[in-house]
Amino acid sequence: MIILAVLIPPLAVGLTYGVIDKFWISLILTILFFIPGMVYSLIVVHDYFR
Repeated sequence: MIILAVLIPPLAVGLTYGVIDKFWISLILTILFFIPGMVYSLIVVHDYFR
């Protein structure tokens, strides 16, 4: 899931939580700038598996 969060951030968050607010935040951050979307998804996915 971490690798997917680096390559396609919204997909990793969507598969982890479903299509809720965290997915949309990740999608918007990824569309605006890729790096903030990637960092956000890494944090979200890492916190889920902790």
